[in-house]
Amino acid sequence: MRLPERWTDESFCDMKRNVNSTRRAFTLIEVLVVIVVIAVLASFVAPSLFRNVNDARVATAKAQIESFGTALDSYRLDHGRYPTTAQGLLALWQKPTIDPPASWSEPYLRKPVPEDPWGRPYVYVAPGTVNPTRYDLLTYGADGLPGGTGENADITSWK
Repeated sequence: MRLPERWTDESFCDMKRNVNSTRRAFTLIEVLVVIVVIAVLASFVAPSLFRNVNDARVATAKAQIESFGTALDSYRLDHGRYPTTAQGLLALWQKPTIDPPASWSEPYLRKPVPEDPWGRPYVYVAPGTVNPTRYDLLTYGADGLPGGTGENADITSWK
């Protein structure tokens, strides 16, 4: 049985060629418009995202200082004093080599003392200048300098 002429293989191939020739790719203008739209949307989203990151860093620093304070109080209960400035916060994780206590038996923290959320060590002074009977524990915030406001404000154990 023979197919009608309109259904021959040649006519089918011609029809397929016609469909392919009518397809077109994205033009440069269309691609540029999409890029501009994405850039505009990103400019609205980015500031709120970065504000949340800074808020999270401040909250993390406050939580870590609170945790260190609890560990420092436990250390004082066991040894009758806080670690010295020379011993530092490392005394909460391993037995100090400088003026070691006689009965240090285990770490007071589950993990080694981390840096602050901005990548700098916490400042620990014992006895403290603000709290002479205890200790001063702080981080200088995002700028790493004393004082400041907002994300640059100091985060301390006594506030």
